[in-house]
Amino acid sequence: MVSATSVNMAIMLLFALFAISSALDMSIISYDNAHPDKATGRTEEELMSLYEGWLVKHGKLYNALGEKDKRFQIFKDNLQFIDEINSANRTYRLGLNRFADLTNEEYRARYLGTRIDPNRRLGRTPSNRYTPRVGDALPDSVDWRKEGAVVPVKDQGSCAIGAVEGINKIVTGELISLSEQELVDCDTGYNMGCNGGLMDYAFEFIINNGGIDSEEDYPYRAVDGSCDQYRKNAKVVSIDSYEDVNSYDELALKKAVANQPVSVAIEGGGREFQLYSSGVFSGICGTALDHGVVAVGYGTENGHDYWIVRNSWGADWGEEGYIRMERNLGNSRSGKCGIAIEPSYPVKSGPNPPNPGPSPPSPVKPPNTLPLVAAFSSLEMLVLSGVAVLLKVLPAVMTTTVAAHMTIPSATLELELVSGYDKDLLMFSYTCLHFELNFQSENNPFGVKASRRTPAKPHGIVAGNKVNNA
Repeated sequence: MVSATSVNMAIMLLFALFAISSALDMSIISYDNAHPDKATGRTEEELMSLYEGWLVKHGKLYNALGEKDKRFQIFKDNLQFIDEINSANRTYRLGLNRFADLTNEEYRARYLGTRIDPNRRLGRTPSNRYTPRVGDALPDSVDWRKEGAVVPVKDQGSCAIGAVEGINKIVTGELISLSEQELVDCDTGYNMGCNGGLMDYAFEFIINNGGIDSEEDYPYRAVDGSCDQYRKNAKVVSIDSYEDVNSYDELALKKAVANQPVSVAIEGGGREFQLYSSGVFSGICGTALDHGVVAVGYGTENGHDYWIVRNSWGADWGEEGYIRMERNLGNSRSGKCGIAIEPSYPVKSGPNPPNPGPSPPSPVKPPNTLPLVAAFSSLEMLVLSGVAVLLKVLPAVMTTTVAAHMTIPSATLELELVSGYDKDLLMFSYTCLHFELNFQSENNPFGVKASRRTPAKPHGIVAGNKVNNA
């Protein structure tokens, strides 16, 4: 006969097993929630939960009708791709990074520059400074981040200036974040602004200008703007010259990187590159160079050689803004993603120019306002300036003269601002003495150009989101 004690012990054992089973179930749930790259199926509710968490993490907010659902479908498709790649035994992993709601076509269009034509290089003979020689004793690993020669990762598309920052630190002992925006604004003849460009041309600009300003004085705005001449003349860091590493030679590139950070161009348009999260990247990519980055080191992990590459898409991409790309490809002289095709580096031996002091303040454009609205002398100038994407005429008195034209003695202009400014509608009152609006179509009567008859005088003063009557 079974004793009461035995029964109680059996019951307690069952409860213990149930508790352990429940704990295991919860740990699996917790693991799955913390690791959204599992290769098993998910319910729609689980997917939506992942999506909502991703939106919060990356500060995403969609305003257009249906845009959130559209992005959710893309998110799910990318997640499936991530699962497929991560389910295999690879040296790298993909993840739900900042680009997880973009198709690969959208990603390439938004974040990669014009494809770099090697034939557009400036025709300089590569230097033999870092040509491999018998007896070279290069370190097994190099990481210029640990030497304090690399500024924090920036979030600014395909612009690259890290090699100049690095050599300046090595030579002068000062680590100064330099102005990418000066290159974007003032180097358009060389570099095509934010559409990217050859690193050689950026170096050429800095040499011809006598130096470049700091990021603090000439900060990045992520748009192509007009060149600020005051700040262009504030030359904080200079270089003597620049040189190209021998193309198609990873050993020469290794020798160069052992001595200083090196500017390189790569093809970054692949889907695996887009969604890269960690590890030594060995995914699919070609040599159609479309992205400028900086090689800041090299090393080996578990027998896999790699380059340490500093990207410029912020710290929430890759390994805190970096990617490790496989090195020493035996079957390719161009290196991974073309990294060995066009490496170049600045040369610096002397001190920087004298400290220019703070630049004079540039005219400040108030936030949430249309730039220089009060300076326009006519409606024609306002429309043709290209800053307004929507122009509505709200007449106080309107007289229709003919079907295709209007004469507006008095009107209020309502402007919806383009990307780069808040989408608030700002009201600007003008006295329009006599204007003729040429309709482009009956369906779009206000998407027009304007022919000036007599100048229009603004009688409002721009102040923040309001116009105060003068």
